[in-house]
Amino acid sequence: MANLLQQLKQQSTVVADTGDLDAIRRFSPQDATTNPSLILQAVQSGNYDAQVQAILHQVRDHAGSLDAAVDEACDRLVVALGAMILAQVPGRVSTEVNARLSFDTRASLAKARRLVELYAEAGIPRERILIKLASTWEGIRAAEVLEKEGIQCNLTLIFSFAQARACAEAGVYLISPFVGRILDWYRKDDPARTYAPADEPGVQSVQRIYRYFRQLAYPTVVMGASFRNSGEILALAGCDRLTISPKLLDELASTEGDLVVALADSGARAERPAPLTEADFRWDMNEDAMATEKLAEGIRGFEADQRKLEALLRDQLAAIQTLGRAGEQA
Repeated sequence: MANLLQQLKQQSTVVADTGDLDAIRRFSPQDATTNPSLILQAVQSGNYDAQVQAILHQVRDHAGSLDAAVDEACDRLVVALGAMILAQVPGRVSTEVNARLSFDTRASLAKARRLVELYAEAGIPRERILIKLASTWEGIRAAEVLEKEGIQCNLTLIFSFAQARACAEAGVYLISPFVGRILDWYRKDDPARTYAPADEPGVQSVQRIYRYFRQLAYPTVVMGASFRNSGEILALAGCDRLTISPKLLDELASTEGDLVVALADSGARAERPAPLTEADFRWDMNEDAMATEKLAEGIRGFEADQRKLEALLRDQLAAIQTLGRAGEQA
């Protein structure tokens, strides 16, 4: 009998939620996703020291300030790791725009275009990458522009139906509605409460989004993300894509049983409503305490790890620059 992972791959596109190349090779996903936290973990592992040092030497004579050199090093690093991942998967890698730009459409566009440019310099076409943006109103507007330029996007940190709907209306290629973090919020006041996987609020959120998109014939891909257990994944079998951590991929690969398809296009269709306005979007978010809190928390968390990565690179770059000046004076 095929294991659950093998069966799941027949119903949903499986994406690895990791920057661990060994895990990617082991589970053979179609795509892979990264974020600042995963990039930081990869760098801290020591497995990419050679790549980090090579990039720091490339930017050490950057014409701007040390901060500008560190920013350039970060961009080159995420692209280098993305290129390494793409050597292991047949599909795409998602590369994230800095979380601190989540409320700045213009800056998000500039950063996204720079990442695409660096990938092109590495010989990787835009068809193999997704630019990952937080699903703020500003991030969605940036994605709308990028999609028209042929740069497809992955809108992340989706906790509300309003965020998902706004992304579909903007023509976004793919969204990543979170599951486990929604469950975390509902459990904070009642940690002992238990849910059957299909009854979890995060699972039900993704189910609602998927059915709405299919019913209104939106082409936007729905990719469930942020899983806490394999039961959540199985409760979404049939969703367009599922991005899964190595731990849960291993659990699914080690488990036999009959997988039941939970989501499928019913074929029913309905007329699309008028698009959400900015006022509509912001009001809906204001009325959804969970989505508002988890979006802010997610942005802060990614930014905290981005700053840790920058501090690590800044220290190493400063040391390289100091050695370089000492060598010139010798």
